[in-house]
Amino acid sequence: MTEKTALCEAASLAPGEMARFELDGEDPMLLINDEGEFRLIDDDCTHAIASLSEGRLEGQTIFCPLHGGSFNIRTGKACSLPCKQALRTYDVRVEDGTVYFLG
Repeated sequence: MTEKTALCEAASLAPGEMARFELDGEDPMLLINDEGEFRLIDDDCTHAIASLSEGRLEGQTIFCPLHGGSFNIRTGKACSLPCKQALRTYDVRVEDGTVYFLG
């Protein structure tokens, strides 16, 4: 059975907003409201240690604040150099207005 962990109330993140989470036993994660759908990805850039929560989000692309590399928030795929390695993506579910990490 999949364990679920509450992250936040869905209403607390408007479309285009994001929030960083540090859960016990997990690497930092970034929750993004993608036009009403919630995406959960690694928060650390795969190129260099930098928090993507400090970067900028343009549509479905998040840009690293350190070197400007980018990733697709839906797939985790690296979109521009210097980033080459994809981010991990995680399953989330919204139940009764709460966003849960399924892990």
